[in-house]
Amino acid sequence: MMSIPQQVYCTAFQGLRRIASGLLPDVALKSKEAVDQGGEPVLLFDDDTSRLIEVDFRGSAGEVLARLTDDRPVAPKAPVETAPPRGPGRPKLGVVAREVTLLPRHWEWLGSQPGGASVALRKLVDEARRSGEGRDRARRAQEATQRFMTAMAGDQPGYEEASRALFAGDRERFRQMTAAWPVDIRDHAGKLAGPAFEDA
Repeated sequence: MMSIPQQVYCTAFQGLRRIASGLLPDVALKSKEAVDQGGEPVLLFDDDTSRLIEVDFRGSAGEVLARLTDDRPVAPKAPVETAPPRGPGRPKLGVVAREVTLLPRHWEWLGSQPGGASVALRKLVDEARRSGEGRDRARRAQEATQRFMTAMAGDQPGYEEASRALFAGDRERFRQMTAAWPVDIRDHAGKLAGPAFEDA
């Protein structure tokens, strides 16, 4: 199993019940206890992305933790290629040269900017990142919420309408459609969806 960063925050569910939230090692131990007691399967979700985290619960608690922190190098599947000769850029400053394809009018405009094309492009990217930060945060929240809802609430009443409300930025409709869901599923979905409604 590949090494999983220890600072990952996650939430574990057994069936429709949330059994633990927090840092991965702590949640993995609580989940191990639940697995050992039997019952429904346990699923661990990354709190940022709602992607499932695979944990091997076989063996003792110590063995489970050891597998989480196993950072032995994984053998490459293909031969490692030697690095190509360095081209333009300033690697020591973190500047990396890559190809950008633009129309002639774009190059003409970039070339006329103070500092040249590279400086202008960096400024444009920084400005776009700042101005789009709220939209990007909302999009990531929508994707994480949808991923969680699909895994845990796909058969719940109002799931389709809740999904539509999520992507429409309609907080009140989302609350209405998830109100009858099992409390732990509803609350976690609501927490994940929060940023999706901030700019709505």
